[in-house]
Amino acid sequence: MPLTLLPDLGDLLRLWPQYNAATLTEIVRSLGAAEVLWASGPDPDHPARDAFGAARIAVQDIAPEWAWAEAEYQQLLNFLPQYPQGRERLRAASQAEGDLAQRLASPLLPAEIISPEMLTALADYHTALANALGEGPGTRHQARRLDELAARLKGQSSAVLAALDDLPGLLERLPDAALPDLSIFQPGEASRLRALADRAGQLREDDDLSALIEALGRETGDAITPLSELDYHAGGIYLATGDLGSARSLLEKAAHGLGDLPRSLPGLVLARLGQVRDAQNERDLARRSYQAVLALSFAPDVARQTAQAGMQTAFVLEAGET
Repeated sequence: MPLTLLPDLGDLLRLWPQYNAATLTEIVRSLGAAEVLWASGPDPDHPARDAFGAARIAVQDIAPEWAWAEAEYQQLLNFLPQYPQGRERLRAASQAEGDLAQRLASPLLPAEIISPEMLTALADYHTALANALGEGPGTRHQARRLDELAARLKGQSSAVLAALDDLPGLLERLPDAALPDLSIFQPGEASRLRALADRAGQLREDDDLSALIEALGRETGDAITPLSELDYHAGGIYLATGDLGSARSLLEKAAHGLGDLPRSLPGLVLARLGQVRDAQNERDLARRSYQAVLALSFAPDVARQTAQAGMQTAFVLEAGET
C-alpha cells in the first residue's frame, strides 16, 4: 500500500461520534494495514493508543523529539507581547486559530475531514500564521519539524497517523504519500460503541441519565470498548447522581472483568471505585483502590491524580455533584 496519511484530531476523537479512536482502527483495517506509524504528538493518554493496542494493531513511533519546537515557539510567544506590533501579530495569529477551531467546532464525517475544502482551510491557516508571526521565527519551528518527520517517512509504505494541521505540509514534502479514499467508508459497530462510551463520559446538565444507563446496559462490549468500560461509565453516572450502591456494584463488576487492554481502563476503574468506597465511609478499602492505581505500570494522568488526591484526603460526594 502507498504511504497513507490519517488525520489525528487529538481530544476531538472523544467528541466526534463518526470519527473517533475506534473509527481509526476501522479505517486502518479497511486499508489492509497491520501497523500504524505514529507521527503525531507524544501524549501517552491519547485515545488512539488504547484503541490501536486493543485492536492488536501495532504502533511504531516515528515522530522526532518535538520539545525543542515547542520551546522555540513559546519563546516567540513570550517575546512578542513586549511590543505593540508584537501584540497585534499575536491577535492576528489568535484569529487564525479561532477560525480553524470554528471549522472544527461541529463533528464531521471521515470524508469531510480530508476533503479539498478542509485541506484548503488548513493551508490558509498556516499562511495566516506565517503572515501574523513572520516567515522566519513564526514558522521555522514547524518547517524544521515537518522536514525531519518527512525524512523519516520517506520510502515507507504504511498507514500514518499525523496531526490534522500537518497534512498539507507532509503532502507537499512527500509526493508519494496519499490520503485514504473515504468517500464510501462508513463507520462500523466499533465506532458506534466507542461513541456511546465517549458520550457517557461527558455528562451534561440536560442529559437523560436513565436513557444513557439503559443504552450502556444493552451493550456487551468489544475489544476496543469492553463491557468493563461500559460498566465503568454507568457506575460513574450513578455516582454523579448519588446512587452509591448501584455505582459500587457496577464498578466492582468492572474491576473483576478487567484485562490488560485497553491499558488505561484499570486505572480509571480503580480510581473511581476508590471514590465510591470513600463516599460510603470505607476509607481502608478506598485507600487500597488508590494504592492499586498507583502500583500500575500505566495509568492515565487523571486516574493517577485522582488516586494521589484520594490517598491524601478522603473523597466526599458533594450535594448535587455531577
